[in-house]
Amino acid sequence: MKKSIAVFASGNGSNAENIIRHFKKGDLAQVNLVLSNSQSAFVLTRAQALQVPYSCLSKSEWEDGTHILSMLRDYDIDFIVLAGFLARVPDCILNAYPNKIINIHPSLLPKFGGKGMYGDHVHQAVVAAGEKETGITIHYINERFDEGTVIFQATCPVAPEDTSEDVAKRVHVLEYKYYPEIIEELLLKV
Repeated sequence: MKKSIAVFASGNGSNAENIIRHFKKGDLAQVNLVLSNSQSAFVLTRAQALQVPYSCLSKSEWEDGTHILSMLRDYDIDFIVLAGFLARVPDCILNAYPNKIINIHPSLLPKFGGKGMYGDHVHQAVVAAGEKETGITIHYINERFDEGTVIFQATCPVAPEDTSEDVAKRVHVLEYKYYPEIIEELLLKV
């Protein structure tokens, strides 16, 4: 029987779409639910186009978490993937899914992590700091932003003349390649 994945996302959803498409091709798992905390998140449009059930929940529902946990149980979710999700995951969900919730961060944690460090903010900070390399970190989540146990990292170079947009393009290549692969490896252990 296929494993059931939920994706939490707050924005554009390109990683979410990549993950949905990846698992549609195989027998191991499928994305059965996309949840967001932003009504304007394009990820909801992507989920609809890919015929994946989706919902946008209010700030209070995300803070409390009990309704979300109920939805996850209704969809028999085995594993949760954060893909550009900008809210804190409630404790009741963390407790219900120990070592079954992962996130991808667009830097080599612990550098450029924590509250407020997401997307272009990270790439701009990498360039401003004069870093010679950056990359991605895939990690389990805990109650603190970007501090969960690291599962995997991949690097890419940063040239002195690079803009944050140049860095973002290289990081996206790493995200699209490695995130589905690491999810797959972890699902084989669940």
